[in-house]
Formats: sequence, structure tokens, C-alpha cells
Amino acid sequence: MAKKILIVDDAAFMRMMIKDILTKNGYDVVAEAADGAQAIEKYKEHRPDLVTMDITMPEVDGIGALKEIKKIDPDAKVIMCSAMGQQAMVIDAIQAGAKDFIVKPFQADRVIEAIQKTLG
Repeated sequence: MAKKILIVDDAAFMRMMIKDILTKNGYDVVAEAADGAQAIEKYKEHRPDLVTMDITMPEVDGIGALKEIKKIDPDAKVIMCSAMGQQAMVIDAIQAGAKDFIVKPFQADRVIEAIQKTLG
């Protein structure tokens, strides 16, 4: 069965890009969210195998959403996505429980590599 993935990014084109990479590689994108608050709701609803999470978003940022998702499911697998130059945020994300991070702009093979490594 295909692994279920939730994509979280406030930019629709980024969600579309990630979704395209994932579906071409046999993953099932079960939901998308445009901010951290939506991400938490969609996580509860779909219980995906993995979440790709943007860090900088309106409402609740990626790190806030990551912490909430980890409260709901301590075993949640979340990969953070950040633009260049956000190293401090990446460290915060890893400390909050993120499994990996991908730097934007993405290379498709790096996205798949991170997901395969995280899902084992």
C-alpha cells in the first residue's frame, strides 16, 4: 500500500511541486494544508505516514505545528522544508522532533531520499 503523506506549505505552487514529485514516485498525498493550524487538523483527520512541513507560515508556523502533531502522535514522522539561511529554525525543528529537513528550492531526488530514509 502506498505511504500516505500530508503536504504543508503556505505557497500553493510549492505544494503542487512536492505533490508532483511524490505522486510520480508512488506516494499517496492524502491532504494538503496552507498553514500550521490546518496541518494539525488534517493530521488528526488522516493520520498520514509522513508530513512535509514548511517552517515559515501564517497562523501557526511549522515548528509550532510540529510540536502539536508530536503531542497528538509522538511517533509522527515530519520532514521540515525551509529556504536557505534558516539554520537556526532547522535546529529548532530537529530539537522539536523533525526527522529531517529539505532546503528549498528542492531537488526531486533529495525529497525522495529524505522521505525514504524517514519512512525506513
